[in-house]
Amino acid sequence: MSHMVDTMAYAGKTPWHGLGERVDDNLTPQQMLKAAGLEWQVQKKPVYHLNGEVYVKSDEWNVLVRSDTNKILGPCGKNYLPIQNDTVFDFFNKFVKSGDMKMDTAGSLDDGRHVWGLASIKDGFSVTKGDDVEGYLLISHPHQWGKALTIMFTNIRVVCNNTITAALNETGATKFRMPHVQEFNEAVQFRAQEALGLAKSQLSEFKQQAQFLAKKRYTEAKLNEFIVRQFMPNNVNEVQQRELWNRSATTVHQLLHKQPGSKMSEGTWWSALNAVTYYADHVSGRDRNAALRSAWFGSKATMKRKALDLATEYAKAA
Repeated sequence: MSHMVDTMAYAGKTPWHGLGERVDDNLTPQQMLKAAGLEWQVQKKPVYHLNGEVYVKSDEWNVLVRSDTNKILGPCGKNYLPIQNDTVFDFFNKFVKSGDMKMDTAGSLDDGRHVWGLASIKDGFSVTKGDDVEGYLLISHPHQWGKALTIMFTNIRVVCNNTITAALNETGATKFRMPHVQEFNEAVQFRAQEALGLAKSQLSEFKQQAQFLAKKRYTEAKLNEFIVRQFMPNNVNEVQQRELWNRSATTVHQLLHKQPGSKMSEGTWWSALNAVTYYADHVSGRDRNAALRSAWFGSKATMKRKALDLATEYAKAA
């Protein structure tokens, strides 16, 4: 099945998606790579087509092949440069060795077409007493033509294991993208560090944003408007007609008082935001394999970015 978890390893407590095999929590990046079954290579091989009775090599097209399974991952152009998994995980080395980070999770999706690594930046904050957020660095590494390697910060709300990658703006200051037309060498890695900032000021920025949301209270009317705009943007006239709401809108409204940690910032826009993130990560969809990809890289990530923008908009107006 496409987009499913192929292999995965995690350190420490069971991750929010409940997938993978537990490993020691002190692994080096290369040890985590091995534990997650990511030691294979991606090979760029030529494409041949039949011209009469003779096979002719294409000048424009190649295919990407996974070395251990001979699985064809897809086509690519002549300028595509495969970036190997071990090269990407080398990015974490200096930070793990210095004690600034610790490897948390690694794995692959969709037969290896999408590889990722997650490292804790060993820092976090409390939104309110007992409501803690921890910071992580996420590398998204697709072995697919037209998709770029991406490095970004993400966050996890501890009380409910909600992922809140949406908390950080997708600008050049917080997210690094590199298409597969250049090597992921030391010079590029240095630029990636600069682009990200890797400074914990990014976590500090989100701390201010989260604590601001936790101080601003919603009215029932504005909460209903927030939910309808989030899940029924073409039906804004049905804000107060809850019997006409779709299932997603109704479920999120119920989760406000049922989600883990619901009492910590009850009645605030932080609680409203987390009702959406909890729904996206833990309730919406039946397949946890698909949920992992969607929550970080797909439609659920988009859902959470929209929820953050809307919650902030309403909090500023409160």
